[in-house]
Amino acid sequence: MPITRIALVGHCGFDSGSLSRFASEAAPDAQVVRINDQRALDEVAGAETLMLVNRVLDGRFDVGGSGIALIKAIAGQPDASPAMLVSNYEDAQREAVAAGALPGFGKSDVGNPATKQRITDAVS
Repeated sequence: MPITRIALVGHCGFDSGSLSRFASEAAPDAQVVRINDQRALDEVAGAETLMLVNRVLDGRFDVGGSGIALIKAIAGQPDASPAMLVSNYEDAQREAVAAGALPGFGKSDVGNPATKQRITDAVS
């Protein structure tokens, strides 16, 4: 199933703005939505949604504040959404990939052409 939506999961308003613009450039045909609670996450979850998950979640989620715990929960679902961790910490990136995420990127990489390509590849 093609990815038609990018969900910005657990990001503050400031970060959501820059991530939203960047994700829209990387995947202009995808709808970009901001998710800050479990109910909204459950509404968009599925193989057609790429989740860009913050390492420390801003909002209310069943797993608490851990983006890596959320990725583990997402990866364990049938018809799981692909997910990328948004974190500058390499150890967190390794842990997220081990939990089932695609290779992610740090907030400092927003705007980087290689990061843009990573998102484009993930939705293709």
